[in-house]
Amino acid sequence: MNPEQYVQQKAAASGSSFYYAFLFLPKPRRAAITAFYAFCREIDDVVDEVRDPGVAATKLAWWRTEVAQAYAGEPHHPVMRALMPHAQSYGIEQRQLQDVIAGCQMDLDQTRYLDFHALARYCHLVAGVVGEGAARIFGQTDPQTTAYAHKLGLALQLTNILRDVGEDALRGRIYLPVNELQQFDVKAHEILNRVHSPRFVALMKFQAARAHQAYDEALALLPAADLRAQKPGLMMASIYRALLREIERDDFQVLNQRISLTPLRKFWLAWRVQALGRI
Repeated sequence: MNPEQYVQQKAAASGSSFYYAFLFLPKPRRAAITAFYAFCREIDDVVDEVRDPGVAATKLAWWRTEVAQAYAGEPHHPVMRALMPHAQSYGIEQRQLQDVIAGCQMDLDQTRYLDFHALARYCHLVAGVVGEGAARIFGQTDPQTTAYAHKLGLALQLTNILRDVGEDALRGRIYLPVNELQQFDVKAHEILNRVHSPRFVALMKFQAARAHQAYDEALALLPAADLRAQKPGLMMASIYRALLREIERDDFQVLNQRISLTPLRKFWLAWRVQALGRI
């Protein structure tokens, strides 16, 4: 299996909504974003699949070195070998990759966030920076598009957090800010024990409203000059916002199940953005 086949398999196997947005890109950009996304999956999998925090930290340290070596002209891992031919063409910086690693390192170092400011910093590293890199690959021409990409990354990550409250609880993690749990009188042990209550629903409605606001702000920040180029990001916004609305319709039953959209619905949402040029 060559590096290109490896990253293609990695991206497809994840079952992520991102995969549907890639389908409509020209081949060179599709190859670049697939390799970039595969890198993010590799780093995320270290935290989610390696149970021993010490082993996971060692693996992340290895990735930091691998990224540095790749940008020095000596990539070893198939993901970096697939990504590096595109790095200069699409402005993929070492800083961005190292930031993604730093964000995942936070998952090893802490399981709670005191307030939204602290959570937003985490979201920036694991999603905002990813959005920044993706926007460049998609064909960014206006510097203002970076602000859009950061805000959209926040919106997508907040949606992920809402969807995964139950799964994260199984790993002992709670991404909902501590001061907001206190505001709605939701105890950490209730989430860890997956207790669905009216107080929990009120907390989640508050979180969902923040995510919707982030989507609105992101769309308002996207310059008209880059509207066409950034269609893949708009596809992601359409798919993830539909997921957010599905979570709301299901009364936030996320503690004991994973709410998701069907592959056909994801494809239809992506195709609609491609055809209409907007959400």
